Amino acid sequence: QVQLVESGGGLVQAGGSLRLSCAASGGTFSTPRMGWFRQAPGKEREFVGSIRWSDSTAYYGDAVKGRFTISRDNAKPTVYLQMNSLKPEDTAIYYCTASNVGRRGPLRENECDYWGQGTQVTVSS
Repeated sequence: QVQLVESGGGLVQAGGSLRLSCAASGGTFSTPRMGWFRQAPGKEREFVGSIRWSDSTAYYGDAVKGRFTISRDNAKPTVYLQMNSLKPEDTAIYYCTASNVGRRGPLRENECDYWGQGTQVTVSS
C-alpha cells in the first residue's frame, strides 16, 4: 500500500506563502495523476489542484487559480503545492492524493485511490 505524507503546513498571516510537499513512501510509486484537496471546518472537501505525471499538465480549482501552483519531481516522487497570497478562507486541512485514472482534466474526488493524512494550513487575518 502506497503511503502519501504531506508536510509544510503551518500558521501564516494573510498575504503570506507556504509550500506544501507530498512524498510517496512504502515502495516504488507510479500513478498517472496526483493532486491536492482541502477541507475547511463545516465545508465539504474541495478540489485544489492536480497534475498529470507524464507531461505536468495542471488544473486548479477556481478559488485558488492564479495563487497556487502545483508541480512534481520525477525522482522522488514528490508533488508540491506552492501557495501564495494566502487568505483566511484558505484555512483548511490539505490532503495529498494520487489516482490511477489517467484521463485529462481536473482530478475528481471519486477518482482518488490514495490519500495522505493531511496537513493543517491556518491563515490569520
